[in-house]
Amino acid sequence: MPRSAITAPGAIAVGPYSHAVEAGNLVLLSGQTPLDGHTGALVEGGTAAQTRQCLANLFAVLDAAGLTPDDVVKCTVFLTDMASFAEMNAVYAEAFAEPHPARTTIGVAALPLGATVEIEIIAQRP
Repeated sequence: MPRSAITAPGAIAVGPYSHAVEAGNLVLLSGQTPLDGHTGALVEGGTAAQTRQCLANLFAVLDAAGLTPDDVVKCTVFLTDMASFAEMNAVYAEAFAEPHPARTTIGVAALPLGATVEIEIIAQRP
């Protein structure tokens, strides 16, 4: 089955990858860092602000795919400092309705462009 790429206006790719790829009824979204789609700059203001921007970028890709946050089944969150877990978690909790998607949070040494958080998601078409 060939890949079908999805590109969202305002989301920025910092490498040779698609914003998302559709495979069957799954839509796999590449990790989004907290880049402002209008300026191309990393959002400042700590992990909460960066988490909001990551989710805004991801939700723009979902929208381009004709999906919503309610279609998300799995998230992976990468944090450069696990001490900021509660800050990320509070913003994340506001973004998704119950039942929440499955989620994994991984502590990493560094992320592209000095981001403190990156999030990738998998969505399923109804």
